[in-house]
Amino acid sequence: MDMSTIVGMLLVWGLVVAAILMGSSLSIFVDMPSVAVVFGGTTGVIFVAFPGGKVISGLKAVKAAFITSPPDMKGSIALLSDLSGRARRDGLLSLEQAADETDDQFLARGLRMMADGQDPAAIESVLYDEINKIDERHKECIAIFDGIGDFAPAMGLIGTLVGLVQMLQSMDDPAAIGPAMAVALLTTFYGALLANLIGIPLANKLKRRNLEELAHKELVAAGMLAILSGENPRFMVERLNATLPPAMREEAA
Repeated sequence: MDMSTIVGMLLVWGLVVAAILMGSSLSIFVDMPSVAVVFGGTTGVIFVAFPGGKVISGLKAVKAAFITSPPDMKGSIALLSDLSGRARRDGLLSLEQAADETDDQFLARGLRMMADGQDPAAIESVLYDEINKIDERHKECIAIFDGIGDFAPAMGLIGTLVGLVQMLQSMDDPAAIGPAMAVALLTTFYGALLANLIGIPLANKLKRRNLEELAHKELVAAGMLAILSGENPRFMVERLNATLPPAMREEAA
């Protein structure tokens, strides 16, 4: 569970609601035409801009911003060090059992290829091709939330223009000016909320998650290739540690 995302969301939405309640009733900030224009319009534009399947996948990926924790880089280095020692002691074929024991499917595929005696260059190509494809899939999901950040303010502006046109056409009827002005102002407000409190922050968090996962996969791939080349386990640990901050490093056995 990523508490920073949850606490941050609760804090920012809580502050907005508190600011409203300090000066007025919350009900005056509820306007269904504005909701329809901003939230409905943004949803429609997202489905126009991206294939439907990609939109659904992107919305499902939002759980990574709330429940996914950063990968255990230190633990992975310790595991790779253990696998290196096992390979040197019992041979690469022993890694087949390790592949069955791990929950990391990326690591398991690499270990099975190593145990099967595949060419090192081919294994490296497969590992990094998979990393590149993971990056592409993640960026497709991230683009959905970047799109929300881009399109929501625009839909808010469209709603504002609609409200202003209605207001100008009702200048001779003072009773109609208030509702028209509410649409004009609240659509801009909703657009700003949707973009800056949902779309952009979630896109940035998913970008961070993507970078963390790619860094972890690259570290695991580098470790497996080091094992394949027969590199000394102590040196492998030091080389992998060099890519991490001091607090995240594993001590060489």
